[in-house]
Amino acid sequence: MDDHKDTAKNSQGGEDQQDTTSHQHEHGDHDEAVAESDEEGVEQELLEEEAHPAAAGEMASHEQHEHAGHEGDGHGHGSHEGHGEGHGGMHEGHEQMFRRRFFVSTLLSVPVLLYSEMLQEWLGFSVPTFPGSEWINPVFAVIVFAYGGVPFLQMAVPELKDRSPGMMTLISMAITVAFVYSLASVVFPTQSAFFWELVTLIDIMLLGHWIEMRSVRRASSAVDELAKLMPDTAERITDDGETEEVPVRELSEGDLVLVRPGASVPADGTVEEGDSDVNESMITGESKPVSKEPGDEVIGGTINGDGSLRVRVGATGEETTLAGIMRLVEEAQQSKSKTQVLADRAAGWLFYVALGAAVVTAIAWTVAVSFDATVIERVVTVLVIACPHALGLAIPLVVAINTSLAARNGMLVRDRIAMEDARNLDAIIFDKTGTLTEGEHGVVDMATVDGVDEDDALGLAAAVESDSEHMIARAIREAADERDVTTPDATAFEAIKGRGVRANVDGNEVYVGGPNLLAQLDSEIPDHLQHFADEAGQNAQTVVYLVRDGELIAAFAMADVIREESFRVVDALHDLGIEVAMLTGDSQDVANAVADELGIDTVFAEVLPQDKDEKVQELQDQGKLVGMVGDGVNDAPALTRADVGIAIGSGTDVAVQSADVILVQNNPMDVVRLVKLSKASYRKMQENIVWAAGYNVFAIPLAAGVLAPIGILLSPAVGALLMSLSTVIVAINAQLLRRVDLSIPELPSGTPATDAQPAD
Repeated sequence: MDDHKDTAKNSQGGEDQQDTTSHQHEHGDHDEAVAESDEEGVEQELLEEEAHPAAAGEMASHEQHEHAGHEGDGHGHGSHEGHGEGHGGMHEGHEQMFRRRFFVSTLLSVPVLLYSEMLQEWLGFSVPTFPGSEWINPVFAVIVFAYGGVPFLQMAVPELKDRSPGMMTLISMAITVAFVYSLASVVFPTQSAFFWELVTLIDIMLLGHWIEMRSVRRASSAVDELAKLMPDTAERITDDGETEEVPVRELSEGDLVLVRPGASVPADGTVEEGDSDVNESMITGESKPVSKEPGDEVIGGTINGDGSLRVRVGATGEETTLAGIMRLVEEAQQSKSKTQVLADRAAGWLFYVALGAAVVTAIAWTVAVSFDATVIERVVTVLVIACPHALGLAIPLVVAINTSLAARNGMLVRDRIAMEDARNLDAIIFDKTGTLTEGEHGVVDMATVDGVDEDDALGLAAAVESDSEHMIARAIREAADERDVTTPDATAFEAIKGRGVRANVDGNEVYVGGPNLLAQLDSEIPDHLQHFADEAGQNAQTVVYLVRDGELIAAFAMADVIREESFRVVDALHDLGIEVAMLTGDSQDVANAVADELGIDTVFAEVLPQDKDEKVQELQDQGKLVGMVGDGVNDAPALTRADVGIAIGSGTDVAVQSADVILVQNNPMDVVRLVKLSKASYRKMQENIVWAAGYNVFAIPLAAGVLAPIGILLSPAVGALLMSLSTVIVAINAQLLRRVDLSIPELPSGTPATDAQPAD
């Protein structure tokens, strides 16, 4: 019977497969036929997105909102991947489109350059002629214009509709005038045509746009990275005590779930059974695991420690803490204002200057010599010369070198507008944990009873903690390694839950733990160790005790260690006239202790995750341009809300994806380099625009013929030469950015400065 069923199934499957194959065969040709049109459609969409940045931004925000809702309802990574490709690939699509068009157009421009009589005369070469060779220039120029030039015309349409002409309008005007005039010169022979100027202008503009797109390409959405924190499935406990694996989206308020050691908490809720330490750093940003016992609340997306927990679900979907942070990220992203690019402003001014000069030229020459071909040639020369190659490269070249130089010095620039804004920052807010501090607890002080050497006590404690992976155990072992302390062997290791650890060392019973351990052992604390513990408590430090054979012999003060670089960063920023603020979820005592040691100006302490971006807004409301440096998920809304968001590279993915600049080398001193590089880059941009537009100040009047009465008249050929010279000057000036000094001066503390690295 089973064999019969299998045969029938296979037979049916074979028929289905045959039908499918036939269907695929019938429609295969059709699929291939539409492939090309699909690719063209994608390019058209990219051009529309490039031409309508505001609309594209609104669409992205709308899709992010929908995606956030889906994730909140429990959708898994498949949804995330699709979304990531949609937004992460947009800038890459722009880059690839302009790259492809640049190479194709440049290749098609070669015959135009070779058969240009003017270039042949200048460079002293000749190429073979043949019947029809006179059509090489117009034919190839038309192809280059259609393939490489028309996209600029499409992108100029929104500028004209908005009555805000910019770079696209200026480029479109120049290539259109050159194209029409050159084609007309084929039918009505004139003294010159602009075919080679036309194709090289298009090639240069495509190159500039390609470089620009490559420089500003961004990774996928920060909201997607937040969504990744939630697990796809959960272990729900049934009424009979068994567990069943269900998708997170099927969880309801009141469900009881099992969270195994090392697993992610699937939803917000309350612990009903079990004890464990939960790592909440991805939500709270603080490094110390939080002890959880019955009655304590847990947050969806956090990571359980070594114990098992049974959690009663209290919130799912859009009601979870993580979903709330996701909404804040979206709101902060949408709150950013649009900043006008320098080159667009210069192009807008130049557009009106060129039109005005062309009108004046036409009127003046018509009055002087009457209307003829000479007048048309003058007007065309003015309009073509008005769009220098240099202006198209003035900003992208600086951006490309800026990006390379930043990367070589530990900074990954994701938003060029933010890089430009960094030069004007009034205040920079640092997240404390993992940014100004190491993000890991370390031994900051210790005390021993009379007769016990500090190194011996530290070695003894490290021996007892040798088998433990607890954060405090690692800190003690690292402190022993730093002092080159010899660690004796320990046996019979035992973890005493909630109190500490014990082991046998050299025949002695040794304990390491906190105050609860002393209560269990009924150990008395000597006066000077009690005084040591009291001082540590005032500095918001954790105290761990060492007990040998029932006698308390040492105490260790533990705290999140301040980075050595943090002292230099604060001093260097003060030297630049920038206010330094610190933001943390820690207590006011802890925050004040760190701020006093570093000399920080403003402290925001005991800040809840959902309120961190409000502190950024608070400084912005004072009229300050604010930068934010952080590394945790709770920093993501603040990073996005800030005028310049700077993420520590070792931080969580979402912090990186929410930031404008990432400190890849995890070095906060790069914040100072960022400001210095921003100032230098902006200065180069301004210089390049002056060089590019300054060429027009000189060339347009000459092209219009203001010196014609004394026999000086700028021909199209000389204008093209000046255009090329302007481009060379801009390129050389951009290269000088590589020589900017990004080193940080040595401070009085004697800490050596880190050498800046040149760009590639």
